[in-house]
Amino acid sequence: MRDQLLRLKGDLGRMGLVGVTLLALAFAFHAGVVRPLQVKNAELAAQLSSAKPSAVERSGARLEKFYDILDRPETATDWLAKLYAISKATGIEMQSANYKTEKADKSGRIERYEIVLPVEGSYSQLRDFIGRALAEIPVLSLDQLTLKRESRTQGDVQAELRLTLHLVKP
Repeated sequence: MRDQLLRLKGDLGRMGLVGVTLLALAFAFHAGVVRPLQVKNAELAAQLSSAKPSAVERSGARLEKFYDILDRPETATDWLAKLYAISKATGIEMQSANYKTEKADKSGRIERYEIVLPVEGSYSQLRDFIGRALAEIPVLSLDQLTLKRESRTQGDVQAELRLTLHLVKP
């Protein structure tokens, strides 16, 4: 057997031995790394395929839970009054506001009130106002915030807030 290996070594030469060694390493890599990953991939695919029906069933329940969170007894004017009270409590000056109802398809259950609110106050007052408004009005979202200050020495910041009230249609 030893003679045959020596003869094979002589027949293959240096490059042939390198090729055989690389081939052996490739087989070892496939057996030690690739094959276990293929088995794990097959197991995960089986888990995923068995989980899909229950995920679809749960999505309807999650959607109903989402609607339950948004379904509040307060009206849009109640939420706007609360927003005004928060601005007074945080020292934010509300100059005026534009309100509009977003036109949505008739099949949707959510009504959106878009609010464009120019305000003025210090940076910390603005942060406090936005934080409290989002915490105390669970149906409110902050869509856009634009900050502007005339000069570095000016203490107050002028901001334009674009907010949306998300309400469930009665």
